[in-house]
Amino acid sequence: MKKLMMAAVGGAALGLVATSQIAGPLLAQEANRSESVYEQLDLFGDIFERIRAGYVEDVNDKELIEAAINGMLTSLDPHSSYLSAEDANRMRVQTSGEFGGLGIEVTQEEGWVKVVSPMDGTPADAAGMLAGDYITAVDGESVLGLTLDDAVNMMRGPVGSEIIITVVREGEVEPFDVSIIRDTIKLTAVRTRTEGNAVVLRVTTFNEQTFPNLREGMEEQIEEAGGIENIDGIVLDLRNNPGGLLNQAIYVSDAFLDAGEIVSTRGRAASDGDRFNATPGDLAEGKPIVVLINGGSASASEIVAGALQDHRRAIVVGTNSFGKGSVQTVVPLRGDGAMRLTTARYYTPSGRSIQALGISPDIIVEQPRPLPAADEDEDAPRQRSEADLRGSLDNDSLTEDEIRQIEEDRARAEAAAQLREDDYQLAYAIDILKGLNALGPTGLAER
Repeated sequence: MKKLMMAAVGGAALGLVATSQIAGPLLAQEANRSESVYEQLDLFGDIFERIRAGYVEDVNDKELIEAAINGMLTSLDPHSSYLSAEDANRMRVQTSGEFGGLGIEVTQEEGWVKVVSPMDGTPADAAGMLAGDYITAVDGESVLGLTLDDAVNMMRGPVGSEIIITVVREGEVEPFDVSIIRDTIKLTAVRTRTEGNAVVLRVTTFNEQTFPNLREGMEEQIEEAGGIENIDGIVLDLRNNPGGLLNQAIYVSDAFLDAGEIVSTRGRAASDGDRFNATPGDLAEGKPIVVLINGGSASASEIVAGALQDHRRAIVVGTNSFGKGSVQTVVPLRGDGAMRLTTARYYTPSGRSIQALGISPDIIVEQPRPLPAADEDEDAPRQRSEADLRGSLDNDSLTEDEIRQIEEDRARAEAAAQLREDDYQLAYAIDILKGLNALGPTGLAER
C-alpha cells in the first residue's frame, strides 16, 4: 500500500514537472504574441496620425477609421465587411422584403464585381442581366480595385435615375453597356402557379416572408386542383436565388422532410457548431419533388437543395450552383453600425461542404440562351395530316366527351411544347414529375 501511494505521488510530481516544462514556453510564446499585436496597433496609430497631419487634403477621422475597419474585414473573405449605420439599416430593410435599387445580387471575384443573380421582376432582370456576368464599370468609371461595398455604393442612387453598367459576358467577344433604371424593389419571396398537373413554387429569396408565402401559395394551388391527389408533384424553383436567412432555408427544407438532419454549421471551435433537424410533417404528403438550380443559386438555396438531395426526397435538376457554403453573423456595433463576419461553414446532411464547389445536380440540364427572333416564313408549307385529305373518312366512333378530352389533351401538349420554348429547364422538371407519377408509388420507392 505504501509503494502504491509512493507511485501515485511520484506520478503526480512528474506530472507537475512536465506541465511546468511545457507551460513555460507556451506562456512566453503568448506573451511575445501579445507584444507583437500591441506593436502593430502602435504602428496603426502612428500611420493614422501621419495621415491626419500630412495628407494633402483634410481627412474625416470617422471615415478613415471605418475604412480601416472595413479593410481588415474584407481582407478575410468576400462576405465579411463593416456596415455603417446606413448600410446596416438598409440590410435590415432588405431582409424584410422591400428596398430601393437594381435588384441584383453581386459578389467579388479577382477584383471584379460578379453577378450572383438578378432577382425576378426587378430592373436588372428586365434589362437582361445574367448570373455569371462581370460588371467592369459603372457610368464609365472602372470598379477594378474597389471594395465590394464601394462598388455597390456606386450602383446605388435615386429611384427613377438611370445607370449604365459595362458588362463582360461569357460568349460575348466585347464588353457591352446595359442601361438600367433604378426602382423600388418589392420582392415577392415565393410565386406559385400550376403548370399542367405540377405545382411550381418559384422561390426568389429567403427573407422573413419566404416560408409563410410558400405554405400559403402551395395550399392555394392544391385547393384549386381539387386536392393533392390531383397533382403530379412539386417543382421547387431555386434558380437565381441568391439566398438570405438561414432559418428560412431550414423552414423550407423542413416543409418537405419528416425527419433527419437538414444542415449543420461548424465554426473554428467545436462549441461553435450547431445542427438543425426536421420535424414530422410533409406539406407535399410524399408527392415527388424536383428542385431546379443554376449558377445563381447560392447560400440558403444550396442548403435546401442539398438537404432534399441527400435525403433522396427530391431530384435536383439544372446546372451547378454557386458554391457559397459559409455562414455570416451580423454583430451590432456602437453607433448603430454592424459587422458582418464569416463565423462558420455549413454542411449538408451527408457531411458535404459545398464551399466553392456548389451542389451538383442529379440531372444536368442547360438552359438554352435565347436566340434572336426570326421572321416566320409565311410561304412555308403547313404539315398535313389524314384529316386534310380530300374525301377522308370521318371518325364517328367517338362521343362528344371523348372528343372534348382529346382536344383538352392536345391543348395541354401544345402548352407543354410552348413551355419548352420559354423555359426548357422547367419543362424538363415537369416531364420528370409526369414520369414519376406514371410509375406510381412502386416506381418512386425504387428510386
